[in-house]
Amino acid sequence: MGKNKKEIDLEEIHTKYRPIVSFRVRKSLGSFTPDWEDVVNEIIINVIEKIKKGEFRGESSIGTFIYTITSRRIIDHIRQKSKVLKHAPEPVAYPDPHLQVENKERAELMTEAIQKLKPKYREVLYLYYYKELSREEVAQKLGITSRRVSERVNYSQKLLKKLITK
Repeated sequence: MGKNKKEIDLEEIHTKYRPIVSFRVRKSLGSFTPDWEDVVNEIIINVIEKIKKGEFRGESSIGTFIYTITSRRIIDHIRQKSKVLKHAPEPVAYPDPHLQVENKERAELMTEAIQKLKPKYREVLYLYYYKELSREEVAQKLGITSRRVSERVNYSQKLLKKLITK
């Protein structure tokens, strides 16, 4: 350029090196990457800021200086994107319609079987599973021991298994 490092024409750098930086970024990230232009803008701004701060000492050509900044920013961008991808949750799969129908049929079968139980067994199951009360809380509500609650829950499960497998 023939100019002192303080007299570097920033407009000339933008005009001359932006197409080169754009080509390198598109080649590295892929032109299908929607934010490649943002990366190019960040690189050009970074180059201009570094030149203004005096970080370009003139030990290499301005092209080498820009090339180094470009390479580092591309690597940073790729690393940042791969971090995001590692921590991104997997998309939830669509529910299988056959599985939904089976679950609905199973729920209906279970409801019918529970209706066939004696009220004392239905009530224990309702409080323990539906209301999610502990065995001690169910015992207090029903005025029985927690051991008796356990017995009724287990017996109810056995009865339901018999009713469902008929």
